[in-house]
Amino acid sequence: MQKVIAPRLIAALGAVVFSGGVAASGFQLQNQSGAGNGNAFAGAAAAAEDASTVFFNPAGMTYLPRGHNISLSAGLMNRSIRYHDKGSTINGSPAALYPLTDGNGGDGGGFSVLPHGYWAWSVDEQISLGLGIGPTYGNVTEYDRDFIGRNAGFYFDMMQININPSLAWKVNEAVSLGAGINFAWNESHFKQGVPLVVPGVYPMGNYLDVKGDDWAVGYNLGAMFQLTPTTRLGLAYRSQLDFHLRGKEKWNTPTAGAPQMGIPPLVNQHIKADLKTPANFSIALSQGIGDRWEVLADATWTDWSVVDTIRLKSRESGEDLRQLQYNFKDTWRFGLGANYRYSDTLKLRFGVAHDKSPVKSAADRTMTLPDADRTWLSLGAKFQMSKETSVDLGYTHIFFTNARTNRQVTVGYPGPEKTVQTVRGEFKTSVDILSLQLNHNF
Repeated sequence: MQKVIAPRLIAALGAVVFSGGVAASGFQLQNQSGAGNGNAFAGAAAAAEDASTVFFNPAGMTYLPRGHNISLSAGLMNRSIRYHDKGSTINGSPAALYPLTDGNGGDGGGFSVLPHGYWAWSVDEQISLGLGIGPTYGNVTEYDRDFIGRNAGFYFDMMQININPSLAWKVNEAVSLGAGINFAWNESHFKQGVPLVVPGVYPMGNYLDVKGDDWAVGYNLGAMFQLTPTTRLGLAYRSQLDFHLRGKEKWNTPTAGAPQMGIPPLVNQHIKADLKTPANFSIALSQGIGDRWEVLADATWTDWSVVDTIRLKSRESGEDLRQLQYNFKDTWRFGLGANYRYSDTLKLRFGVAHDKSPVKSAADRTMTLPDADRTWLSLGAKFQMSKETSVDLGYTHIFFTNARTNRQVTVGYPGPEKTVQTVRGEFKTSVDILSLQLNHNF
């Protein structure tokens, strides 16, 4: 008999820290500062307003006040994911072996906290050092156990934490350059139902539980050009990261009767899987208008096509066990924002952005990452408490287009695969983000 229950819709990847949720496309976290949230992160690679420039463009450290600059932020994210079934079917024969549950899964989203910390220090008039710590990619999705799409995944939790020491050099009054090293740790945890039900062997409700982690090293580069006293152009690049996840695969129920029925037993085993998080490039503009207005804009490209097929392998034998096909495409994000200096102690922020999804089609849309095109609407304020200290508040609502899925569940991999279920439905998603940031210079 074929290797049992090898559904291809399995993964050991995803991304957040301390809870987590997705805000940018794919499983990327755009929310890297509380201040930028008020502008929908428009023009972030040219803003250079506080120490969070360590992440967005390290060259911006040369624009900060002399001495030490610290920014500490927390983003409170509430994400709602509602699934509505549109005719999921059983394709396998006999149908009794591959039954579907009948639940819509409840709310697959939830509440998350996204913390970040940044430090920048001007060593002298030309050289600055910096450090940033926080999550850069993440996703937490969990449906009820009776979710009709459970055999295509019902739980996914990824944590990716980035440690980013950086250096900036002010070449002259018009040009600054920056670079950083990224030490990133990723832990991914995935649960997926098993489509085959055999009384006394494989019970209804059986599921796979896969977990792995690894470290990876990458880099980021930045440049800023002061084209005029009121016009600044920023360029920023962040490299791809390659993780070689190592961990375990286990099953939640024993299958002692399987060998007697001629069915291979389900075993717990050590696994490995390669995961790539994509490179991205941003071009951003900051334009002053009069004494009170600043306009911010950016365009950001992300190399999502590196996330294609994730293969889970046995660490002992190297044998293919199962796979997840994402089939992502590269995307663009566009942002437009403005700051208005109401007074010496209050700055108001506004922003909109549109972020394309890397998902190519309904057949590629997974249960645990039901991504779709999204539009950001943001506002915020900066309060100057003293010459050295300021506080930023920001709020964003993200509107998602409704997204269809037509996802096949198969058995038989790595041999000839057989489609036993097709999950057909629609996801309705929304996100609210409230952020707070403290900035201090000394």
